[in-house]
Amino acid sequence: MNQYSNLPEGHPARVYLEENELIRSLITQINDLDIGAEFEAFEELFNKLSLTEKHFARKENQLFPYLEQYGWTSPSQNMWAFHDDIRAIFKMNRQLIQTKELASLSISLQNLFRNLEHIIQVEEGRLLPRALEMLQESDWMEMRDGDEEIGWMFENPPAAWPAHTEDEYIHPSQDTKKRKLPFSLENRIDLDVGHMLPEQINWLLKFMPVDITYVDENDIVIFYNRGDDRVFPRSAGIIGREVKFCHPPKSVDQVLLILKEFKAGRRDEAEFWISFKGKFIHIRYFAIRDDEGTYKGVIEVSQDVTHIRSLEGQQRLLDWE
Repeated sequence: MNQYSNLPEGHPARVYLEENELIRSLITQINDLDIGAEFEAFEELFNKLSLTEKHFARKENQLFPYLEQYGWTSPSQNMWAFHDDIRAIFKMNRQLIQTKELASLSISLQNLFRNLEHIIQVEEGRLLPRALEMLQESDWMEMRDGDEEIGWMFENPPAAWPAHTEDEYIHPSQDTKKRKLPFSLENRIDLDVGHMLPEQINWLLKFMPVDITYVDENDIVIFYNRGDDRVFPRSAGIIGREVKFCHPPKSVDQVLLILKEFKAGRRDEAEFWISFKGKFIHIRYFAIRDDEGTYKGVIEVSQDVTHIRSLEGQQRLLDWE
């Protein structure tokens, strides 16, 4: 890490390099073990090595988007694919660990180690040097804020950068710092994460594959999404109506009980599942609370999960047949 020794502690690029040192150390420790005789120690080290996933996730969700803003899209397209190859090798090794096929495991581990060393060399020889040339300090500072949310391979977080006291930390979901974006913020609504035009919010809610109804803290229906294939019929006449008048008499008592428990803070969720017109319907109620925990209403979410319940095995490739 000598070539980056001038980087301050906690700088995202320095943290990547420190994690690379950790990865190499874990590989060395595993290679020094007799896996058959020291299987528990091996499993502990392998689990620590598996936290490489956090290293990859930060690159994919943090570093790569900033590089894309400067026109360098190759890492997003090529290195991400290599991450997925390594993830598949990790998965294979976990399966061999479960079945204790030690001979095959030994071979598969060496394949994993070679691939990890290769990607480390690409990071240190090309990715990070060019990223440090391209990105501004403000980019790295913004990136570090998001890194906090994903986490690191280390047991303890790296040093804060820029240095700040503990009470100055702002969680990414509450971060209102302005950032360079490829679109105008004019007429957009600032959300916890992201900025959307009103019509985009409407489209999002309209095309969600679930029925959503929002009842405010006064038990008044203020919204429902109007999809083309709703589970239960709704009409604009329910907007502004008390929720107790929007349910059949046989179920209204349960609805009122849910509201009572939500308002009292004793419950935050209720769920039901029923058969309805040949479909299997999943219904959930979620209490809505503000940052201070004050009750702000409830959303009812209904979904036809008939198809979902029938799924088996895996489908990892697109199949539009």
